[in-house]
Amino acid sequence: MTETPVTETPEPAKAPTLQYRIDGPDDAPVLVLGPSLGTTWHMWDRQIPELAGTWRIVRFDLPGHGGAPAHPAVSVSELGDRLIATLDELGVRRFGYAGSAIGAAVGADLALRHPQRLASLALIAASPRFGTADEFRQRGVVVRSNGMDPMARSAPERWFTPAYAAAQPAIVEWAVQMVRTTDPGCYIAACEALAAFDIRADLARIGVPTLVLAGAEDRVTGPGDARTLVAGIPEARLAVVPGAAHLAPVEQPAAVTDLLVHHFSTSWHETLPAIPVPPAPPVAVAAPPSPSPQTLHVPVPMAAEPVPAPAPEAPGRPDPYEQGMKLRREVLGDARVDAETAEADGFTGDFQELATRYAWGEVWARDGLDRRTRAVVALAALVAGGHLDEVAAHTRAALRAGLTPDEIKEVLLQTSVYCGLPAAGAAFRAAAVVIREETTPQAGFTDGL
Repeated sequence: MTETPVTETPEPAKAPTLQYRIDGPDDAPVLVLGPSLGTTWHMWDRQIPELAGTWRIVRFDLPGHGGAPAHPAVSVSELGDRLIATLDELGVRRFGYAGSAIGAAVGADLALRHPQRLASLALIAASPRFGTADEFRQRGVVVRSNGMDPMARSAPERWFTPAYAAAQPAIVEWAVQMVRTTDPGCYIAACEALAAFDIRADLARIGVPTLVLAGAEDRVTGPGDARTLVAGIPEARLAVVPGAAHLAPVEQPAAVTDLLVHHFSTSWHETLPAIPVPPAPPVAVAAPPSPSPQTLHVPVPMAAEPVPAPAPEAPGRPDPYEQGMKLRREVLGDARVDAETAEADGFTGDFQELATRYAWGEVWARDGLDRRTRAVVALAALVAGGHLDEVAAHTRAALRAGLTPDEIKEVLLQTSVYCGLPAAGAAFRAAAVVIREETTPQAGFTDGL
C-alpha cells in the first residue's frame, strides 16, 4: 500500500523585528520612542530618567543603525510592520508613541494603519511629506558613491543651532560618529522610504490624540511643516520649542520632556475604539483648551483643503497610466517629468500619455528584469540608437537605480566596442557631467530625517 505524502503548508513569514531597549517598570503603560534617520536610541537618553518613572519605555534602532542588524526596510510601512512585530513579541498590545523625523513618519503610519494599537501620539520634527523624492534619491546616490562621511560631516549644522554646536563639541562629535557608523545600504533604503512617503491626503484619518512638536530654528522640518500637520489632523496640538533645531530632544531636553509628559499624561486613551477610525473628509480643527503654563502649545485652527475622491475604476484590465507615471517619476525624477508634462500641449500631449502608459506602465513595470538591469539596457540602447540627448537623463536614472559610476563606465565601455568610439565618447561626456552633479554632496541636503 502506497502512502500518500502529506504536504505541509508553510507558515507565513514573520516580519523581522527591530533592535530595542526597555527602561522603566514592567507593569507601567508602554511608551515607544522612535529615532531620526542617522541616530540611535541614545538620542532619547536625557528624556529617560523622567519618562521611565511613569511609563515602560521601549526605544528602538532603525535597521543598520547603532549596530542593529543591517536588514534594509524599503518603506515606512515596513518599518511600522517590524515595530509591530517587535511589540507583539514583547506582549505589548496598546502603547503611546513619540517619534522624531522618520520615527515620526512611522508613528503617523501606525496611526493610519493600526489606530487600535495607539493610545496617544507625538510627532517631532515631522512632515506629511519630507522634502522631495528627488532630494532623497540623490542622497542615496551620494552615499553609494562616497560612503557615509559626507552625511556625517554635514549632520551637525542641520541637527543643531550654531550656538549649541559651538558650546557642545562633544555632542557634535557624538552626532558625527553616530552617522558615520550607520550601514550605508540601510541608510539608502531609508532615503528611498522617505522619497515615497506622502500622507498629505490622509491626515484627516488620524484619530489618535496627537501632539506636533517642532524646533523653532529647524530648517529641515520646521514650524511650517508642523502647522500643516496640525491643520490636517483633527484636534492635533502644536508645540514650538525655542532654541532648538532638528534634534530638539537632544538640544532642549527639558522642554521636550515637559511637553511629552504633559501630552501623554492628559491625552492617553485607555480604551480601545469600538471600530478602526474610518476615512472621513477633512474637517476644521477646533481650538484646543488653554494649555498649562509649563508647555509651549500653540493651537493652530486651520481648515485643510478638501481631498478629491478617487475616480471609480473601470471594469476589466486596470489602466497602466497611473503605475507608469509613478515609475516614470521614480526613474527619471520629478523635475524631469514635471518639465516634460508642463511642455506638453495639444500636439505633444498624446505622445506623453502614450509614453507614460506603455513604455513605463507596461514595459518598465514588468517583473522580468529588475530596475538596475533595465537601466543598463536603456543606456546601451540609447547609445546604440544614437539618442545621445537622452543619455544624461538615463545616467541619472541609472545612479538612482543603484548603479555606481564605475558600473556605468563599464556599460559605456562595452557600448564602445559594439556601437563605435564616437557614439561612446559622446555618451561618456554627457554621463560625466551628470555623475559629477549627482555624486557631489549638496549644501541643501536635509540631513537627519
